[in-house]
Amino acid sequence: MDHQLEHPSHEAALPRRTVLGGIGAAALGLTAAGGATAYARPSQSATSLTGAAIPAADKDPVDLLKRMLSYDTQNYGQGGTTRPHGEWLKGVWENAGVPVEIIETPQADNVHVIARIPGTGDAEPLLLLGHSDVVPVEEENWDVDPFAGKVVDGEIYGRGALDMKGANSAFISAMLRHIDEGSQFDRDIIVLTDCDEEAGSYGSRWLAENHWDKIAAGSVLTEGGWFLAQSDRTTPMLITATRQDNVYFNLDITAKGVATHSSKPIPDETAIVTLSRAVSELGEWEAPVHLTEVTREYFTAVMEATDDERFAKAIRLMLNARSQPARERAAKLVVSRSDYPYLHRALLRTTHAFVIEEAGYKENVIPSSAEVRVNCRGIPGGEKPREFLAKVRELLADREVEVALVTYDGESEEEALAGLDETWATPPADLDTDLYRSLTGAAEKVYEGTPFAPALFEAGTSLGPWRAEGVPGYGVYPYVLSNEQLIGMHGNNERIFVEALKQGTDFMYEVFAGFLAK
Repeated sequence: MDHQLEHPSHEAALPRRTVLGGIGAAALGLTAAGGATAYARPSQSATSLTGAAIPAADKDPVDLLKRMLSYDTQNYGQGGTTRPHGEWLKGVWENAGVPVEIIETPQADNVHVIARIPGTGDAEPLLLLGHSDVVPVEEENWDVDPFAGKVVDGEIYGRGALDMKGANSAFISAMLRHIDEGSQFDRDIIVLTDCDEEAGSYGSRWLAENHWDKIAAGSVLTEGGWFLAQSDRTTPMLITATRQDNVYFNLDITAKGVATHSSKPIPDETAIVTLSRAVSELGEWEAPVHLTEVTREYFTAVMEATDDERFAKAIRLMLNARSQPARERAAKLVVSRSDYPYLHRALLRTTHAFVIEEAGYKENVIPSSAEVRVNCRGIPGGEKPREFLAKVRELLADREVEVALVTYDGESEEEALAGLDETWATPPADLDTDLYRSLTGAAEKVYEGTPFAPALFEAGTSLGPWRAEGVPGYGVYPYVLSNEQLIGMHGNNERIFVEALKQGTDFMYEVFAGFLAK
């Protein structure tokens, strides 16, 4: 695809549809020099910047986001078509004189893009991790074209506007501002725009297994922490960076029955009815509240940041509760008084969501089985996935259904649970790092007077390969969001505030300023 950027209107110029082990210090490119640690840059990345003029539109996060949104990179579960977007993005980096390459995967037109801004090499690289693929759209349920980047009443709409092309545009446009100003950093900065983050076989794990030398880093910044607003939906209340992700796992609940002609239903032997009763019971149940060191710190920060005294009082009751029943009552109060109830509910307990249901194949046949996939997210250091599974099995013991942990690659259930135990026990990223300090300083400067705090990400990211090697990783979605925008993530009418994106780009600019060479 044509990725030239001379056009005054980029919307008009573009078509609308288009686990690692034992890597160690040597593979990370670390060498000892005079008792200090220096980073040995891969030879193919040692090119200096050309000083080429960068188009103004590329330094404008809104313009950049509109162009990102114009590429249809929907991922239906087996990876997306990311090459057109990748070729265009490669051109953006080339216009800035930045060394960039496209990494092919075994799946046609599904690619990674790696740009590398050379630094002085005085520190290990910083990696900015973004993904180009997006979840599918229910286009008929959108108020606007999900691939047009239309701005309505100060909000820019599009699939990926929040997750995570909006963050990509803030990361990249802020970096291009620095490059345009001739900034030099004390380390290489790697900008990885990966594929298969939403699903697929060739995401960050595949990339790490096959091209670790290109993405080895000392710290990583990706999607995650929410920038929350006060009750007016726009005034910043709390800026967060996530230092830990929830634990992802799935359950399958299956009911069996008698297959027969649909004209003669057998009331007590119908799989769909049996499954529906189990789903109804599980849907009304909540896992117990678990507060960890990470979530306690987060809710304490929310309590101190909110202007809503009733909400703050509810949080205080929850944090000070001395018994589980008292904690459960207070947690319900917290959720009911929060302007972000679904987010805060998800940070308190293991969640379960019914996502795929399968039953039947012909309208005059009552099927013999029915199944529902339940996606679960557990809190590291809270309730273990194996404990949650046991509770669900106990809850549905009389429902005549089978509850199975979904396993992969021939694993037994116990092997899969052991792996989840390890993920559950992964410690949060260290807060004593230069990246975290830079995030803190940028928040103080751009969101003056607004508290900054570490947090738990209720969802997941592509950070696994780096975390497996002990590399600290953090997450931000660098724009203040309302609750309506937050729940639009993976939903209909996904959108963010234009002004919040601009301010978030200023935030990213200041984050990168923390790594300027002295």
